[in-house]
Amino acid sequence: MKVAVVSDSHDNLKAVEQFIEEVNNSEVELVIHCGDFVSPFTVKLMLQKLKCDFTAVFGNNDGEVAGLLKVSGGLIEKPPVLKELNGLKVAVMHEPLFVEALAKSGEFDALLYGHTHQLRVEEINGCKVINPGELCGYLTGKKTFVILDTRDLSVEVRELK
Repeated sequence: MKVAVVSDSHDNLKAVEQFIEEVNNSEVELVIHCGDFVSPFTVKLMLQKLKCDFTAVFGNNDGEVAGLLKVSGGLIEKPPVLKELNGLKVAVMHEPLFVEALAKSGEFDALLYGHTHQLRVEEINGCKVINPGELCGYLTGKKTFVILDTRDLSVEVRELK
């Protein structure tokens, strides 16, 4: 299964539209957003236009919780969230609290997080640690996300122009 991992969209609707187009023109079956949509209209846009499944966690800038829950139909959860994807144990969070310790624990196949806006793809003790960077491009000037293939834990970094 191919999973698009994205974070920190921060209401950049142009970048969100580009992301949706790339995902819809790929073999992605699931989008995991690691938080900081900011406004409900960003989530609404994603859910209206994405042609795949969607799940997410709240970020520290997602202040309008009730609105986000309403437009998402409850698809956005309080982190950390544990998922099983094709038999893999995956933890999804926004802030990178305890990422190193969780990766070293041997309990997870992958840890997905955001918050720092810094792209990171690393393996620690057999655990794939992924921060997809920022979709908004506001801090780094790069609008990135990753495609995680659950068959072999390979990761493809994609940058939007």
